[in-house]
Amino acid sequence: MPANMPENWAQMTSEEKRQYRLNKTLDTSVMKFPTPEAEKAYKIRQQRMVDVYNVKEPDRVPVNLPVGNIAMKMYGITAYDAMYNPEKAYEAAAKFNEKYGAELEANAMPWAMPGKVLDLLDYKLYAWPGHGLAKDGSSWQFKEGEYMTADEYGDLIRDPSDFWIRKYLPRAFGTFAPMGMFQPFTNITENVHVMQFMPLAMPAVQEMLQKLIDVGKEFQNAMQLTAKAMSGMNMPNTMSLSGVTFAKAPFDILGDTLRGTTGIMKDTFRYPDKLLKALDVVADFQINTILNSPNIANMLIVTYPLHKGADGWMSQKSFDTFYWPSLKKVMDALINEGLIQSMFAEGSFDTRLKYVDQFPKGSVLWYFDRTDIFNAKKLLGHKYCLQGNIPTSMLVMADPKDVKEYCRKLIQEVGKGGGYILSAGATPDNPKLENLQAIMEAVREYGFYKK
Repeated sequence: MPANMPENWAQMTSEEKRQYRLNKTLDTSVMKFPTPEAEKAYKIRQQRMVDVYNVKEPDRVPVNLPVGNIAMKMYGITAYDAMYNPEKAYEAAAKFNEKYGAELEANAMPWAMPGKVLDLLDYKLYAWPGHGLAKDGSSWQFKEGEYMTADEYGDLIRDPSDFWIRKYLPRAFGTFAPMGMFQPFTNITENVHVMQFMPLAMPAVQEMLQKLIDVGKEFQNAMQLTAKAMSGMNMPNTMSLSGVTFAKAPFDILGDTLRGTTGIMKDTFRYPDKLLKALDVVADFQINTILNSPNIANMLIVTYPLHKGADGWMSQKSFDTFYWPSLKKVMDALINEGLIQSMFAEGSFDTRLKYVDQFPKGSVLWYFDRTDIFNAKKLLGHKYCLQGNIPTSMLVMADPKDVKEYCRKLIQEVGKGGGYILSAGATPDNPKLENLQAIMEAVREYGFYKK
């Protein structure tokens, strides 16, 4: 049983657990608000989200506005600035929020990982402005590689933690290379020989540990900037409806993070049994990692970016065999603990819609990018909250009146009966401000439910 949860938690149904977590987000007694008006606004927003997750009609269609880095663009802050001079990015966000926050019912926050953290860790999986990309570049770029060889499936299956610590991390983060000097940590027992700690005497290991301390200091600075920004946005200084954590489909973990796309697609033919065993192991450590999180009592949402299960990536047979069973295993285990599964279906999932209707009502949010959301409403809308899918191209290129009209259609057709969050299919890098304003005009004009 998670700490600070009801004593009868183990006897509660998954629906009761989920409702407990939802109700907890409405309890403002443990939150501090700058004004009574801020607390009232918070309660309205949170009740709206509770209703929509429960596939009911709230007072109004909620909006997840794709603000992205528009504040940075408007005030001339580059992605490099946001990563290496975050104070500038937060200043730009504050200016934007002061001018447009109330109108858009949204607050801009810098979308940037601290660049110094990435440099200190010598992160290999991405390029970013000033590190593999030009300083005036605007985005990250994923660098797919083979970070686990095909003959290492046995190592991963036998002891995933040891594989991660002594093999994967040194390959993905140059700073962790000295971890390969250690013996498996499971060798450390009550009669441990002091020689097992000899690598701590190595200058490379000591340098690694010092860099990790420096990483902590950089994160501390980032956390202080974020807390200051949130206080300026009239937001409570505590975990709100979020309690959001991150997960991935086990197939995507292996395909994106370890084997690479080419490697894992070959593995489905060359080593299917090993791959299936590995997927089951990865599913188990995904479940255990989340359920043993120190913050599990405050969690509500588990969000997954779904990559390789999209239309066109694999056949339905391969989806049924390799992608879906391990993903469903993770989802089922977390649903049983009252956690809502937010599935960001990147690309299109049109061919998967009928298949994925396998969960209790209100337990899953389907966030669609290019999927036909009108068909998804017919097939899934009776049981699950839906989100999306204003085309990102429309937000960048279209006329505001066309954006407003498209939102009207989404609100009136997909929003019928509740259970719909209006948002873009994905967040564009450079949306037009007037198109964001058009979204809010549509919501205020068409989005209220008649009681």
